[in-house]
Amino acid sequence: MNGTQTLAEKIDRLESYEQIRQLAGKYALAVDMRDLDALVSLYVDNVDVTGIGRGRAAMKRHFDRTLRNFTGACHQIGNHVIEFEDADHAIGLVYGKSDHEVGDAWVAMQMLYLDAYERRNGTWHFGKQRFLGRWYAAAPGEGPTGDLKVRWPGRAPVAGVFHAPFPSYAKFWTRASIADEPLKSIPPDRFLRTMLRDRTIGELA
Repeated sequence: MNGTQTLAEKIDRLESYEQIRQLAGKYALAVDMRDLDALVSLYVDNVDVTGIGRGRAAMKRHFDRTLRNFTGACHQIGNHVIEFEDADHAIGLVYGKSDHEVGDAWVAMQMLYLDAYERRNGTWHFGKQRFLGRWYAAAPGEGPTGDLKVRWPGRAPVAGVFHAPFPSYAKFWTRASIADEPLKSIPPDRFLRTMLRDRTIGELA
């Protein structure tokens, strides 16, 4: 927000923040309760679903297949960063933790979502498929150190992509020190976009 905005524009922005935050919470609830109609209603009606097609019916098929990989789950929503591109478009990052019942196994997962949001006819939706970046998935207390932290029952362990969208993480560990590098200006209204190095959510998926 800036000093040139009208009071109505400022109120609209605050209402938009709250609607977008509600999207993340509603998504978690709909996933955990397997209400696929409620879940896909959170997306724009012509959402592109990778490998399946376009639209909410395609998204419903995607979730019907995906959510049969575990018996149940409980998703907890954490940090949520929201950044507006204009009055009707925004991007965001949501931290999350979830517990999954997978057959006779129990799996805890730490993850993040990267989102594109779009307002249509006064309502905010997910504008694209959410980018899911897992840090780890493992039995509680296992402490999955090393490169292959995503350990799903019945599958070979794989590396997560929790840090992959952010080049700063790899850069930090490929140098002995970056403390003396020149400071760079980070615009407050482009904080997340700058950290992503201007890549779009679609480019990361």
